[in-house]
Amino acid sequence: MPSQEFNQILDLIKSLPDNSGLPMEQRRVEMEASVALLPMAEGVSFEPVKIGDMQAEWIIPSEIKNDSTILYLHGGGYCLGSITTHRSMVSFLAKASKSKALMIDYRLAPENPFPAAVEDAVSAYRWLLARGTQPQRLVISGDSAGGGLTVATLVDLKEKGEPQPAAAICLSPWVDLEGIGDSMVTKAEEDQMLTREELIEFSNNYLAAADPRSPLAAALYADLQGLPPLLIQVGTAEVLLDDATRLAARAKDAGVPVVLENWDDMFHVWQMLIGLGVPESQDAIDVIARFIKQHTSE
Repeated sequence: MPSQEFNQILDLIKSLPDNSGLPMEQRRVEMEASVALLPMAEGVSFEPVKIGDMQAEWIIPSEIKNDSTILYLHGGGYCLGSITTHRSMVSFLAKASKSKALMIDYRLAPENPFPAAVEDAVSAYRWLLARGTQPQRLVISGDSAGGGLTVATLVDLKEKGEPQPAAAICLSPWVDLEGIGDSMVTKAEEDQMLTREELIEFSNNYLAAADPRSPLAAALYADLQGLPPLLIQVGTAEVLLDDATRLAARAKDAGVPVVLENWDDMFHVWQMLIGLGVPESQDAIDVIARFIKQHTSE
């Protein structure tokens, strides 16, 4: 049964107005405003950097173990989200895992459709390696669209002959841009965060004229063989449940070590609530931190 803290946040979310019909730029502004008061982890510093023309930010806890680094790719349907919207959660993740985290403002659709986001994520990964980050100390992670982008980045790196990171983490990953998973229907009433209609809108903006089954856009159709160990967390009360379970099955069939965690009654990317004292969010981040430590240790 969900905690009292989680249910209080859920009630608040249910009371919020639907902004899905607003212009994309206004939705971006509202998303930024909605997380403006989320607290940051204590003992963590923030350092803006640029990767070419791309804005990025180091999130650095006071204690770092084994020079481990997280490249974090934010969610938002490839159309929304930023360093700002995810800074709180990633600060807690960096602190819990004793890792530096690099967040990037990859280019968003519809202004910059596929494959712009993939290109930017690969550029950030190469930037890290060029500055001495060791692949065996590096983890790629992302939520929602960022989860799909995480897998797409791994696949693109593999195809380009680049070294793989030590591991990867996907939170409620979006990997089917056609929205054909059964949970799009079976979880529609439970999901308070996303709808299939909204996802298809994001998909159309991101894909432009691209094939919705292009492996670097919809990672569900990618060749996953040779990818590093993968942790996937998903809530059972979200329409993207089947995206996560199908991705895990595809990874397992390809010989990828994969851990799939289905969290009962959790909504989309509940880990974002860690700064508000939600126990389920803290527990999920603790699992992720242990996974990172396990795969980046000596």
